[in-house]
Amino acid sequence: MPEKNVYGPEDLTGFDYQKDLGNPGEFPFTRGTRSRGYKEKLWTMRQFSGFGSAKDTNKRFKYLIAEGETGLSVAFHLPTLMGLDSDHPLSLGEVGKCGVAIDSLKDMEILFDGIPLDKVTTSMTVNAPAIVLLAMYFAVTEKQGLALDKIGGTLQNDILKEYISQNTYIYPPGPSLRLIVDTVEFCSKHVPRWNTISISGYHIREAGASAVQELAFTLADGIVYVEEVIKRGLDVDSLAPRLSFFFNLHNNFFEEIAKIRAARRIWAKIMREKFQAKNPKSWMLRCHAQTAGCTLTSQQPENNTVRVALQALAGVLAGVQSLHTNSRDEALALPSKEAVTIALRTQQIIAYESGVVETVDPLAGSYFIESLTNHLEKEVYRYFEKIESLGGMIAAIEKGFPQREIANMAFQYQQSIEKQERIIVGVNGFVSGPVCSVERLKIDPGVGKRQIKRLEALKKKRNTEEVKRTLGMVREAALGKENLLPPILEAVKAYATVGEICDVLRGVFGEH
Repeated sequence: MPEKNVYGPEDLTGFDYQKDLGNPGEFPFTRGTRSRGYKEKLWTMRQFSGFGSAKDTNKRFKYLIAEGETGLSVAFHLPTLMGLDSDHPLSLGEVGKCGVAIDSLKDMEILFDGIPLDKVTTSMTVNAPAIVLLAMYFAVTEKQGLALDKIGGTLQNDILKEYISQNTYIYPPGPSLRLIVDTVEFCSKHVPRWNTISISGYHIREAGASAVQELAFTLADGIVYVEEVIKRGLDVDSLAPRLSFFFNLHNNFFEEIAKIRAARRIWAKIMREKFQAKNPKSWMLRCHAQTAGCTLTSQQPENNTVRVALQALAGVLAGVQSLHTNSRDEALALPSKEAVTIALRTQQIIAYESGVVETVDPLAGSYFIESLTNHLEKEVYRYFEKIESLGGMIAAIEKGFPQREIANMAFQYQQSIEKQERIIVGVNGFVSGPVCSVERLKIDPGVGKRQIKRLEALKKKRNTEEVKRTLGMVREAALGKENLLPPILEAVKAYATVGEICDVLRGVFGEH
């Protein structure tokens, strides 16, 4: 959006307070989902954590909880995201490097050892094998003596954005959507506090999308998930209150605030008008947000602390429900203990020292903010029209439409940096000065060998016949139409591995 030097009443012609803005906690929720904002409850402070072994990450979890983190967020290593075990040939060199290595229920037990799951909420960033990892979490819950209706958390479980941007998919779209709906159906009956899909614009933005594209493609994905669940016969009001979204907080401070506000307004209209949802909670867009990893620089990494603080403040002023702040060293490595502490302290300083939590949506009524919110909403609906003309979001993905749009935008963004039309401090401007050195987290090179040894020991110790029997149950369910989560839960309890369960599903569904 080309920004004017000054905005005034002429930029909000026809603006209606009740229709376009409303009070906080009321339709269309432009001003937030809670009437008292953060005076009622602060956002959940999460730090994305996962590296090395389950034991390594468990230590980081406990450290962050002790330092004031209020929600856990699990990063799994690439083999787990791809449904592979640590001993698979393709896992060589990747074990524990970009997340925690989880092969079996044994690893999950270690990961949450000493952490009462009814006292924290847990977010798990996993998609293609999400149903398997969720089953493991449920098994750990039961081992802690807790009923499933006592736990809360969020499962990313958003496969459509994988085809668009992140590319950690396993199965074709049809079976992948079935796994998602199976998860939604099971949790709606047995785990009512669980957010079964976190519809993610974060990775779309990280791939190079603009704010408008992030909004449009994310909300369009959300529409598909609602449609698929309704096809299963579930009532929209049984699903919608447990949906959550995940957005990126990029560098343009006011645009990011307007983006979150526009997202709430658009989604409220979609749920009430398109899907005829009756429960006001179904109209609310609740979201987690994370500061933009793609804006972090390896050059002058100390500058990233400032970037993260501004991005986090934008999220708070926009009224997000949950927030992750990136660490200053993440362009170089996974975050060190010192860096992740500063990132958490950034949230705490905003929450307890800045005073911005005292007023709900303090920027409401600004000529600029409201004009920008209106503009983003208008541009999103233009994308919706294009997606509809292509036959819907799945057809658009199959035709490569969102992928091309994002690639073109990423190219334009990079050109603007190379032409110095856009200045990135320390990269193409203000590059002189002292070189900042930060202590990097180094993953023990022996973590892979030790993980494989533990996996070998587990396979020797477990009941092989029980593993075969339960994997057979998974296969029969996949061939039929029954919900896959119960048999996967049984296989998990028998200590079948992520790779073994995903291989059974590969055999039935094929690979994309």
